[in-house]
This record gives sequence, C-alpha cells and structure tokens, in this order.
Amino acid sequence: MSKTGFCFALLLLIGQLAFAQGRKLPLASLKTLTGETLNSSHILSADSGVVILSFWATWCKPCLHELDNLNEALPTWQKNQSVKLVAVSVDDARNTAKLPAFVAGRGWKFEVLSDANAELKRLMNVVNVPHTFLLNKESKIVYQHTSYAPGDEEELWEKIQALK
Repeated sequence: MSKTGFCFALLLLIGQLAFAQGRKLPLASLKTLTGETLNSSHILSADSGVVILSFWATWCKPCLHELDNLNEALPTWQKNQSVKLVAVSVDDARNTAKLPAFVAGRGWKFEVLSDANAELKRLMNVVNVPHTFLLNKESKIVYQHTSYAPGDEEELWEKIQALK
C-alpha cells in the first residue's frame, strides 16, 4: 500500500471513530436471551445512568476476556456510580440459540442481548469485535474502543468517573 493510500485509510478510520462521538444510540430491534424482541431504547432506561455497550461474539476470545473482566469489576463500580453494562452479541442466527447456555456458563450478571440481524451493529458502524461504547446519561456516545488488552477496563473506569 502506498503512503497516500495508508494515510487515506487512517484518516477514514479516525473519521469514523470521531463521527460516532457525541451521537445518540440509534433505534434498532434486538432480542433478549428468552427471544423477546426489544427496541434498543430499552438499553437506556431512566435509572441506568452511564451505559457500557459492548459488542461481542461467542467465538471472539478478546471479547470473552473483556466481558469476564467487566463482569468482575462491575459490582465495585456500581457501588460508586450508576453504571449499567449491556453486551450485544453479533453471533449469527444459528449461534443465537446457544447464547442462554453460553452466558449462564460464564456466570455473567449483566444484560445480554442479541443482534443476529446486525441491525444495531450496522447503525453504530461496528466493524470488528470487541467494540465497546460508553454512553452518558443523555444517551450520547462519549467514548469507544475496539479490541481488548488487559487493563482496558481501568481506562474505561476512568472515563466513567469523569462523567460524574
């Protein structure tokens, strides 16, 4: 790839990330683990405060590490601030049937929804998982990151605390 092509691709990626900042959560249909259809506005209940919205898949090892670590940190965070974690699976329809047992086996205590039709994923420009968004009390995207490395949850907690 030429330097010009690389620079263009980099600017495009930065532009996509910056475009999402400040946007509100778009409306899309999601399913609960029991098969109930919900609108994405459900994620933003009046008492939810700050919302961590994490797009993930069962086959994605970094996703599982991130969600396991967030599951462990969340009770401590919730003692200090109103914060809600919602994990949105982007697994296809065939794997969606396995989600309830998969989630139960992991012992996750947060809400898990399915986006098998990739509607919300498309609307939020999620290309790769994990892709985690932080929404403030006004439901605006104030932070996001892709991929996962151990310790990313500490940076996320700092961003949450800054929203007080």
